[in-house]
Amino acid sequence: MKKLLLVLMVVALAAFLLVGCVPVTPGEGEEGEPEICPAITIAGSYTDPVSGKTYVKGPVDDPLEVVVTFAQPTAGVSIYLVGGAWLLPYGGVELKDKSIGLFDIQLSYSVSADGKTYTASIPWYIPMWDCEPIMIKVVSCDEGCECTESFILDWTPPEAVIELCIGDCSCAGCNLSFTSTTTEACEDIVNCADDCSGFGSWDVSIYASEPFDDCCDVPCVSPLDSGSGTACPVDFTTDCLANSVLDPDGTAYVVVTLIDNVGNTTKFGGVITLNPDTCDAITFVPWPDDNCVDTAYFVYCDDPDVIHPE
Repeated sequence: MKKLLLVLMVVALAAFLLVGCVPVTPGEGEEGEPEICPAITIAGSYTDPVSGKTYVKGPVDDPLEVVVTFAQPTAGVSIYLVGGAWLLPYGGVELKDKSIGLFDIQLSYSVSADGKTYTASIPWYIPMWDCEPIMIKVVSCDEGCECTESFILDWTPPEAVIELCIGDCSCAGCNLSFTSTTTEACEDIVNCADDCSGFGSWDVSIYASEPFDDCCDVPCVSPLDSGSGTACPVDFTTDCLANSVLDPDGTAYVVVTLIDNVGNTTKFGGVITLNPDTCDAITFVPWPDDNCVDTAYFVYCDDPDVIHPE
């Protein structure tokens, strides 16, 4: 009997110890430890879904806005722009070797009333290289941590060489085709790219009258026809264009717009003259580079020579 009681006591003790070792699952609504590192973002950034790299449109006239958001009110915060030796400090002394080390430029900031959000600015006049990475470093004395986020600045807009062709419609008039793919020696060459954040979208619009007569950023008139896409190559063919929709002298106007993934934009175009009765010839005069448009790059169908503004 004593042995049986001893066995029962051992079993009971083992059961007690096992129950005591089972981890307690938090109840609904309970959370783990709060995140120490804040969220570090720059307005208008784009993260590539494949590479995971984050790109930002390079500053031209306005500073880049950096937003640092903590999960709880935090004091003792310092925000730095971290650069390699390619980045010139405020003193303007160029560092000799791009591969040497890192250094910090402390950024001024404002803080929200609840003490959670810090907004800093990277002045546009700090020299930085196109498509080179920078880091934003946040040091918090309260949290006792140092956190960084990497961004790549993209200053350069996308580009394309557009091949212009004319076709004879089965009914009346002609159609025009615009493509960034040319064929040379039986090899397809795609002249359409953005080498940093990536190509975002394209648009080709045809007008019956001068679209930039009284305005610039947005054409003043509605297009006769247009096409768009979200990836290269540019590939658009108009509906039939007859005398009834063209200028009396057989003139049409084209605007090509290219946009990369952070919003850098290229816009170019020109004046097209054709005979909608015969569709046997076409002339094109690109608009010169000015405040409304960029340098135009077109080629005639089956002609590799690029047409530049006069």
